[in-house]
Amino acid sequence: MTTRAVEVDGFTWNIHDRGDGPAVVMCHGFPGLGYSYRHQIPPLVAAGYRAIAPDMPGYGGTDRPETIEEYTSVAVADRLVRLLDALGVDRAVIVGHDFGAPVAWTTGLRHPDRVAGVVLLAVPYSPDRMPARPSELFRALARRHFLHLHYFQEPGIAEAELDGRPREFLQRLFFALSGGYRYLDVWQHPSEGRGYLDVLPEAPDLPWNWLTEQELDRYTAEFARTGFGGGLSWYRAYDANWEATLPYEGSHLQVPTMFVAGDRDPVVAMSGSAALDRMRETVPDLRGVHLLEGVGHFVQMERSAALNGLLLPFTADVLPTKRTAEQP
Repeated sequence: MTTRAVEVDGFTWNIHDRGDGPAVVMCHGFPGLGYSYRHQIPPLVAAGYRAIAPDMPGYGGTDRPETIEEYTSVAVADRLVRLLDALGVDRAVIVGHDFGAPVAWTTGLRHPDRVAGVVLLAVPYSPDRMPARPSELFRALARRHFLHLHYFQEPGIAEAELDGRPREFLQRLFFALSGGYRYLDVWQHPSEGRGYLDVLPEAPDLPWNWLTEQELDRYTAEFARTGFGGGLSWYRAYDANWEATLPYEGSHLQVPTMFVAGDRDPVVAMSGSAALDRMRETVPDLRGVHLLEGVGHFVQMERSAALNGLLLPFTADVLPTKRTAEQP
């Protein structure tokens, strides 16, 4: 899993870039890296695709923007298209997990001519903005519950806790968000005077059936080097994103789209069936809503073979290679 640097208008991306043919671009969320798609890249390349998985802005070897406004899904979608220009990619399938999902669908909304299809992992398409400024809603909820969305808002607070203990934090968060734990139990802790490590569960020893010691080492080394501040900036951009996405409120996502999540993903549990129904209403070319049994938030790692079994046919349908077009 080697990477290379690509400079675009003075901004440096660090990307995994393998294979030839039509491009599939995979955007990760928190706390991820392009490496989070390590199980998807080889099958895509074998099927004749060019698999591109960048460290997203603020993460790993990619530059860390200074202003919060540069972390909105609008700003990142536009920056992603400029990366496609630099790579010579005309159209691509965009895969997005967690924070990467709004980037994927915003790219489809703003640049539909560049997007052959969108695959949303964990986060269903939502055309409806929050009814009030997100930070105000988070603050109200945090009066009764520990809410990481609120805890992450103030610069420096979470960094002071997490930057010195990256491996412990990553292991405990990966477990807490997996299909092996009910993450919403974390919310039941009072917020006052607590940090994230005070409320996250202890994690079982590695290896798990979807994460090894060596894989966690890779994440730990990067976050020990960079700290978590770049990734936390995406949370601190909620208010800026709320404003930037106003023109798209209620918009229908017109590009071919597929949704895949674990049925034990806390995002699915929090949003409920109403969010999936709303996605069905506002995505005319929705080609599947797949909830994988027993899987939590990190579907591309927890159930990689099942995801690949859905991703490859969808991609072959919307952006066929010569090889996939010849398949029966």
